Amino acid sequence: MYISAREKMIIEALIREKEEMTIKELSKIIDVSARTIHRDLNSIKDFLESYQLTLVRKSGVGVQIVGDEDKKLELKKQLNIFTFREYTVDERQTMILCILYESTEPVKLYTLAQELRVSIATVSADLTKLEQQLKPLLLSVIKKRGYGVELSGTEKAKRRAISYWIAKTMKDEGLFALIKEQIQQQSSHHDNLISNRLMQLVDREKLFIIEEIMKDLQLDIQFTMTDSSYVSLMVHLGLALERIIVGESIELSEEYASQLKEEPEYPIAKKIIDKLKERFQVAIPDAEIGYITMHLQGAKLRKQEGILHEATHLDLYMQTSRFVQLMEEATGFRLTNNRSLIEGLMIHLKPAIYRLEQNMGIINPLLDEIKENYMELFEQVKGVTVKVFPAIHFPDEEIGYLVMHFGSAMLSMGEKGDLKAYIVCSSGIGTSKLLASRLQKEIQEIAEVINVSIFELDQLPISDRDLVISTIHLQDFHREYMIVSPLLTKDEIKQVQLYARRQILMKKPIPILKERKPMIDGMIKKMEEIHLYTGTIAEILSNFQYILLQDEQSPVECLESMCKMLEKEHIIQDAKLVAEALFAREAIGGIGISGTKLALYHTSNEHVSKPSFTLHRLIQPAVMKGMDGNDMEVRTLLLLLSPKPYYKEGVEVLSYISTVIIENEQSIYLFEKEEEKQVHSYLAKKFEQFILEKLN
Repeated sequence: MYISAREKMIIEALIREKEEMTIKELSKIIDVSARTIHRDLNSIKDFLESYQLTLVRKSGVGVQIVGDEDKKLELKKQLNIFTFREYTVDERQTMILCILYESTEPVKLYTLAQELRVSIATVSADLTKLEQQLKPLLLSVIKKRGYGVELSGTEKAKRRAISYWIAKTMKDEGLFALIKEQIQQQSSHHDNLISNRLMQLVDREKLFIIEEIMKDLQLDIQFTMTDSSYVSLMVHLGLALERIIVGESIELSEEYASQLKEEPEYPIAKKIIDKLKERFQVAIPDAEIGYITMHLQGAKLRKQEGILHEATHLDLYMQTSRFVQLMEEATGFRLTNNRSLIEGLMIHLKPAIYRLEQNMGIINPLLDEIKENYMELFEQVKGVTVKVFPAIHFPDEEIGYLVMHFGSAMLSMGEKGDLKAYIVCSSGIGTSKLLASRLQKEIQEIAEVINVSIFELDQLPISDRDLVISTIHLQDFHREYMIVSPLLTKDEIKQVQLYARRQILMKKPIPILKERKPMIDGMIKKMEEIHLYTGTIAEILSNFQYILLQDEQSPVECLESMCKMLEKEHIIQDAKLVAEALFAREAIGGIGISGTKLALYHTSNEHVSKPSFTLHRLIQPAVMKGMDGNDMEVRTLLLLLSPKPYYKEGVEVLSYISTVIIENEQSIYLFEKEEEKQVHSYLAKKFEQFILEKLN
């Protein structure tokens, strides 16, 4: 078992003194904070037990090593010949970051050199390299002669940096083991000093309680995070608690805090903070609710059924559709009709864009493999990303995840067998989809692939014939499973084929009678869905209007008059409130569809009684902000309204309209130039295709 140089100094001091020593005395001798001494004593306690010695702490008195004197002498001799591990450059930088993060005052270069057992010159060189890595995370390292070294930046940036380092150092598997095993007993199970050092920043007992709280709130969280995002959230919460206890908390401007309160993730964040207050009996500032809201917004989603069908995501849908269209042109593969690809990209891009805008770090352990296996596709995605999101810099790590989505879509499908495969893949929908596509392409015996979380695996009804394939080690999972890399090598394909063929040999006949009722139930559900689809389509086609304005009205005047007209027709209940909602939506970001002369106003509002889609041609073109942030000329206003709440089939129909608008150059021309009859007929034809697809 390894111990650090500082831990050795503490043990020597305690053996040397026959009586108790106070934390303050130890702090002065070792030249570190009292908090650091407390943390090191936790590690020393386990180390002493291997020598049959006990660390005794007496409140208000001090600390003492108790045990047989011969054992103390043996330990003292051992310390003199103890071989201390030498750290790599990366490990030293991580240790330095931890020390600076915890310190409430500047740390002397000499202290850092002693801790790491290197020269002051080496520490200075490490600090220079560390500062380069911290720069993108909006942190800097201040070095002054006679003053010391300290970490400079906001509390939010500091926590973000530590969370990033924990994820980078421990990797998914280490973090999952930490949560799935008994957290409070985990420290003795890890030999990795650096991982231990990072996780010492978070009290394991607190982490265990936080996991209990998250389990209690599972029903309140309306979306499913990836395993890595789920664990990352718990680490974030643990860091937040530790920092709040020592007086460090997040600060947010009033304007930004008010904006976050309107986000759908805010009520969830508030419930989490309220539970933490209750369990830990600690005052937590409201700004921390905003901080957790931001983390939830940046979480990678494992799945989010229906994200395509929310009116609030139409802007993202437009950008994603353009992304796919440009990738189709670049690759020659037919991608624009692949709704699974578009939905998967949206699920990934929504939090990804937020993470990039907030300068959050991102890890992609598969980047080198992706570049090696998909270099041409990587460059194509990178080029298209610049065109679709000119104001956002996508690092290579993020490009790599996007490549996985397109790589998955471009893999062809063949005839399938009848095996079901459960995939445990922690990284997110792009990685898991690529792995699923490779499995279904290469292993003909697999008919269905289901992506699952490591945390729900034990509760699933997995039969003896089902395959379980994982990208990580599954702790305490007692069924047969295979570990593969997310990109699935040739050797792994052969191994999975053998695994699949073994399962086929276990096949047993299934009585047909047992399948009849589920089949009928499924048919009834499908017909009910078709009824909801056709009902919404009938409403939209009945209420459709294409209005050529007779007066020179601005877009604002046009919208207000249209809302009043729709109120008279009982499509909306309050023209003023619906118009305000549309203007509020426009204020958040542009509504002009890039590359066209169309602007799409849309809202989902409780004052809308029926779904509605109307077009309004302006006499004079207006300059409006596009979805890409640039000003553009608009000649036609499209108004898309949805009741709130509204069933998902209905909102899916409304979202389909946005697909139809930008489907190709012909459809854009139609909505820009043609008359009411042509547009009405075109919509009816597209809706007919939509229903036929649902029936099939």
